[in-house]
Amino acid sequence: MIYGITLIVLSIVAVPSLLLSKKPNAKELLDKITPYQGWIGLIFCLWGVWGIISSVLNLDWLTSYPIWWISLLAGSLVQATLGFMLGYGMINKLILSKNESAKEKGEILLAKMAPKQGKFGMFGIVVGVWMIVANILFF
Repeated sequence: MIYGITLIVLSIVAVPSLLLSKKPNAKELLDKITPYQGWIGLIFCLWGVWGIISSVLNLDWLTSYPIWWISLLAGSLVQATLGFMLGYGMINKLILSKNESAKEKGEILLAKMAPKQGKFGMFGIVVGVWMIVANILFF
């Protein structure tokens, strides 16, 4: 359930236009979060990677809880992707800056993914809600 909740929170941060259209005073909240966006993205990216590793390590869940396992893997992939998009500046500063080749590859990957951030954010909200429902129903 925690993966679903964190994915929804991350998706809302990734799609600020959605939040601004629903709540006019949300701009103040988003302005407070913006300086920490890199750290938030980095943490969620690592959390998503850990979810991917957990789903691979628990392949036996595929036979016992197939819907939950697929949901965990899908949610973790979306979370790692959104986290990478939001935290790229921090990831670049802390990890990729030491290796020019990795830095160039990261920039190319981000350039391909950045236009889809809004769609990933919306998909993340849907997957996050589904993960909560799937956790309640199937696990």
